[in-house]
Amino acid sequence: MFIEAIYHRAIQPYLYAKDKDTVHILLETKAGDVDKVELLYGDPYDFKDDQWQFKKLQMKLTGSTARKDYWGITIKPEFRRLRYGFRCSNQQTSVVVTEKGFYENIPREIGQFFCFPYVHEADVFQPPAWVKDTIWYQVFPERFANGDSSLNPDGTLEWGSGEPTPTSFYGGDFQGVIDHLDYLQELGVNGIYFTPIFKAHSNHKYDTIDYFEIDPQFGDKETFRRLVKECHLRGMKVMLDAVFNHSGFYFPPFQDVLKNQQESKYVNWFYPWDFPIQTEPMPNYDTFAFVSTMPKLNTSDPEVRNYLLKVATYWIEEFDIDGWRLDVANEIDHSFWRDFRQVVKKVKPEAYILGEVWHDSLKWLQGDQFDAVMNYPFTDAVIEFFAKDTIDCAMFKDRVTEVQHSYPSNVNEVSFNLLGSHDTARILTLANGNIAKVKLMLLFQLSYTGSPCIYYGDEVGMTGGEDPGCRECMEWDPSQQNRELLSFVKQLIHLRKNIATFGNDATFRFEQADNNVVIYSKKAKDTKLVFALNNNEFAETVNTDILCGKEVVDVFTGEKIRFDGQAEIVLAPYGFICVQF
Repeated sequence: MFIEAIYHRAIQPYLYAKDKDTVHILLETKAGDVDKVELLYGDPYDFKDDQWQFKKLQMKLTGSTARKDYWGITIKPEFRRLRYGFRCSNQQTSVVVTEKGFYENIPREIGQFFCFPYVHEADVFQPPAWVKDTIWYQVFPERFANGDSSLNPDGTLEWGSGEPTPTSFYGGDFQGVIDHLDYLQELGVNGIYFTPIFKAHSNHKYDTIDYFEIDPQFGDKETFRRLVKECHLRGMKVMLDAVFNHSGFYFPPFQDVLKNQQESKYVNWFYPWDFPIQTEPMPNYDTFAFVSTMPKLNTSDPEVRNYLLKVATYWIEEFDIDGWRLDVANEIDHSFWRDFRQVVKKVKPEAYILGEVWHDSLKWLQGDQFDAVMNYPFTDAVIEFFAKDTIDCAMFKDRVTEVQHSYPSNVNEVSFNLLGSHDTARILTLANGNIAKVKLMLLFQLSYTGSPCIYYGDEVGMTGGEDPGCRECMEWDPSQQNRELLSFVKQLIHLRKNIATFGNDATFRFEQADNNVVIYSKKAKDTKLVFALNNNEFAETVNTDILCGKEVVDVFTGEKIRFDGQAEIVLAPYGFICVQF
């Protein structure tokens, strides 16, 4: 046994409380090296004749990659306290794994074992309950719909005319969104994520001028209030985008620094390197990337901190928004985010706090900062396998399995799973125009654990490269929409909302991954779904033991299928099947 590969620490995601009574434990071993893992556990004060009293439970293999096997178990400690270790076995040997090392026999000294001192309900990560049942739709307000042409900025172009540029305007506004809420309701989404709506100079609005004012091209506060109310009447949540990492060039405090230089009362709001301030050829102050029009805010300054925390609560208190998406969240200090969470949750405990972090995000997901992050590792794996064909199905399985085991399950349930956004090329473009591949991606996204998000227009087959190409005007002409794809997306959303196992009320597990065919299952107490997706341009026949001897129902067609003996599935080119039993 390769004991050097056995890994566990008494921290997340290897140990955490799922609720006030339940503890989840995870262990890693070398792939294929261990046949059985037992949890050895008991109360730290339970002794009889000077012998610690412990129990044994077999752990489940919850996932595998080329390098690792993941073993998990969920238990309810009788007195909310826990000491524990593991016994790993294969055909040759067994080893006891403790915090202090590896042993042939179970140690007598309780201090050798891992410890969960006490399950405190206050320490349990508790994201908003509604998020795991939410299907998001991302709206880039300037490009979704023009409902009030009287608000058009100077130089506004005819809707959909020409290729979008970094400086072009098409007049999208709140009234346009209100006019199409019936469309979104019919689609089945129940959450809208808006990119920034605050007063700004650009068309994308990530260069904020005033955090307390609506950009006039979108409408006024009364129109926005009406938009939020209309969404809520339809059972839709509303999430806004906050840019707290940096302001815009025309943000009054930065303009004051430009005018008064080191004498400005706002000089500590930013990070000047020296004076006088210069913007070209390179800014001599901290910025987002090296963009001179986006000066970085000093969130450790008390005045900046107080200002931004007031912004965080104002839009909840005044307009009843349901969440914040936080731009460039990883470049802001953790202390600020802890304060942010406290003020937001005090005003609205069920508000959703979503950070834009593109990499491993565990340190933001300890229950004291964010509820979730934008799950770009998931995005990348799906795009690279299905759309680009740059990784094979084994690597796809490994990448998704690693994401799945990187965070606690209650974090995964509210993870923001996206395929495309205003920052990435359109999924149909990445798939070289192959609608069948887009269907596979959407099927996987909407059947995976988490809170999925559809980027506006992806459901009707819009195309476009990297920014600004991915920010074209929404296509509202039915004759120019891919109506068959739209119907398919509606069907997926309907399945997710009406079959609990299709969504978050089930455990996800890969069953097979060979020859560009992935098979995975979703299991709940009484039901199980099995999915098979063929990412090949040719038909593929696969055998899977998981369906042997089962009578199943195809959830897409309602057809009953009986597998006697060997279960053989024939998949069309880029075909798929989902069966329930």
